[in-house]
Amino acid sequence: MPVKKEVTNDKKQETNKKNVIANVVKQSSPDKTQNKIATSPKAPRNDRKKGGLSVALYSLAGKTAGTLDLPKEVFGAEVNQDLLKQALRVYSTNIKSHRAHTKTRGEVRGSTRKIWKQKGTGRARHGAITAPIFVGGGIALGPRVRNVILDLPEKMKKKALISALSQKALDSGVIGVSGLDKASGKTKEMATLIKKVEAKSALIVTGDKSENAKRATGNLKNTQLISAQSLNAYEVLRHQSLLLTKEAVEKLKERLVR
Repeated sequence: MPVKKEVTNDKKQETNKKNVIANVVKQSSPDKTQNKIATSPKAPRNDRKKGGLSVALYSLAGKTAGTLDLPKEVFGAEVNQDLLKQALRVYSTNIKSHRAHTKTRGEVRGSTRKIWKQKGTGRARHGAITAPIFVGGGIALGPRVRNVILDLPEKMKKKALISALSQKALDSGVIGVSGLDKASGKTKEMATLIKKVEAKSALIVTGDKSENAKRATGNLKNTQLISAQSLNAYEVLRHQSLLLTKEAVEKLKERLVR
């Protein structure tokens, strides 16, 4: 029996040693949570403030050049999903071209005389050979060239554009760009900017028409240049990223806020 007591005491001593070693290792090892707090997270593109909204501003070389302030009335409004759906239907319908056209029995080439007499032949009763029942005859109820144009009231267009811009700002898809007026017109220069901002499809909005910027984006895939006066909700939602200049923001505010 005394031997068993000595064994239990030895086990207790071993467990105490293990606990002491574990505490020392725990104190010497750095805390992962402290490291996570110490490292600053990546700054988001969109920074919402009480008085407005600001986004990161990039130069043509793709380097950060500060921030671009966005008016809250245009980029921070409530998104009207129903109005956006209606606007997209209008714009997409107007883009389509209904060019399919078939000829009726009055338009196909052929005689309009009765092919045989009404009675006495034992055949079915027929009129002209241009009837739709014959091969080479006219088409009944076929597609015709149509000019389908849908439209929205001006107020609804503006509200739809505001909703689209606000939705794009919520999705962190708005980026500021500076120096487009100094663009050289080379595709490589604009391609570097698109690559730096990581835009799969980009819509660049300028205040005024820039021939050099237009020439630089002409050969880029999934990249389009448009003026602030021609911007609409369909083009905003069709692209992943929206690149805005300071002049474009001012023009949009003048156009949409009164």
